Parts: sequence; structure tokens; C-alpha cells
Amino acid sequence: MTNNMKLWNISFALLALSAFASCKSQYELILNSNDADAKYEAAFDYYNRGKFSKAASLFESLSVLTNGTERDDTVRYYWGLSNYKFKDYYTAETNFEKFASSYPRSPFASEARFLRLDCLYRQTLRYELDQTPTYKAISAISEYIMEHPASTHMSECRDMIVELNGRLDRKAYEGAKLYYKMEDYLASRVAFGNVLKEDSENIYREDILYYMAMSSYKYAQLSVAAKQKERYMEFMDDYYNFIGELPESHYRKELDAAYQKAQKALGRQGVETDDAGRSERDFAKERRKLIKEAKKSEKK
Repeated sequence: MTNNMKLWNISFALLALSAFASCKSQYELILNSNDADAKYEAAFDYYNRGKFSKAASLFESLSVLTNGTERDDTVRYYWGLSNYKFKDYYTAETNFEKFASSYPRSPFASEARFLRLDCLYRQTLRYELDQTPTYKAISAISEYIMEHPASTHMSECRDMIVELNGRLDRKAYEGAKLYYKMEDYLASRVAFGNVLKEDSENIYREDILYYMAMSSYKYAQLSVAAKQKERYMEFMDDYYNFIGELPESHYRKELDAAYQKAQKALGRQGVETDDAGRSERDFAKERRKLIKEAKKSEKK
């Protein structure tokens, strides 16, 4: 490479660095300026060009200068909106919460309230992780729905509630299912039962009822002979509860097979799997009889 070429490359690099430094210093000059008009114009310029981080910093700095003026609500709203579009949802949520409290009658107030909820929603975590943010979001969204029934964002709020509740349902369901996977069937049945006690409308209700029945069936299978009759009868309860509520479930075939095996284990082969011809009184009578026999066996 010739000396002239080297000099040209060095000159070009220096010019590029100079231009970059000039641009950076211009932004910093505006950021540190007390000229509210210039800073206001620059903040919106950066915002409109998608430079949301810089816009947020300018709006934040500008809020000190516009405090108490007619521009203040605009500046504070766009401060939050800049953070929101920069995906800094924690800061944006704080911005919008303070804004809605300070300027409840601002034309931006309605949108700020909703965007705060959206920030809370976006801060929630996968079902495997801590669900504290999920509970916080659900509480805030539910309150908003009650206080602003005419909101144009009502459909979005309801969708968020459904999705977040589904996440909680899955966490509860998967937590109970761990016991089943570990083959701790007694703990599994209790855990699934507790899930339904806390929320009978859990979206995994069908799966939960299935695992409750299979847990009691497998627990009976693994029990000592003296305990099996009583525990198979507990499975019968779970089985009848399941088919009574979900007779067309895809789990029905597997549970019917388990029922037949339980009948054989109880020495009652040939009994139909369909309970249509059985009265509740007859079933309860048989159950009491078998439990009584099991207790006598224990005493011996």
C-alpha cells in the first residue's frame, strides 16, 4: 500500500470518528440543556425515528423543566411510552402508574392505564417460574375491568386474564403431576384433589380427575393384601366420579380396563363396566361391606 493510500485511509477514519463524536456530543448537549423547547422538539424527533432509549432519556430530563406546565402530561406520557417501546416494561409500568395517578383527566390517561396493565402482563414469567408477577397482573387487570367496563381494551383485558389464569392452572396441575411421575401415588391423589379444592374449574380438570383415579388404582395395586379391598373401593369412587362427569372422555377406555382389573382383584369377575343398571344404594352397600371385611382382616 502506498503512503498516499495510507494517509487517505487515516484521514477517512479520523473524519468518521469526528462525525460520530460530533453526533454524540450534540445529543449530550441537548440532554444537558435547559432549553425546554429545543429539548421537547429533539425528544419527539428521536421518538419518531424509533430511537426510544434516547427519547426516554430526553423526556425524563424534560419533565423537570415542564413540571407544572401545560406540556407536562404530554412529556410524562411519552416518557412512559418511550420506555414501553424500548421494552423496558418495568420502568414503563412505573411511568404509567404515576401518570394515571397524577393526571386522571388527561386525554392520555385512559391509554396510560391500559398500557400499565400491558406492562404488568409482559413482566409475567413462564409457568415453571415464580408466579408472583402473574398474581399482581391478574389483580390489576381485574380491578381495571370492574372500574372501566366501557373500555375499548376490554377484550384484550379478558384475553390476558384467561391466559394468565391458564398459566396458574398449569403450574398447579404440573406440580401435582410430579408426584405421579415419582410414583408416589398417595401424595399424587392428595395433590390433585387439593388442586380441585382450590380451583374446581381448573382447565386441566379432565386430566386431574384421570390422574386421581389412576393414582388410587396404582396405590391399591401396590398395597399389602389387607389394605387392597378398601383402596380399590377408593378407586371405584374415583372411577364413578370420572365417568359420571366425563363419560365420553378419551381416558374412558383405560379407566374401564383398570376398573375390570380392580373387580377381578376384589373377586367379582364378570361385573359390567357400565354402571347404568346399578343403583347408588347397592353400590354404597357393597362398599360398606368390603370396608368392613377389610377392617376385620386387619384385626386378625
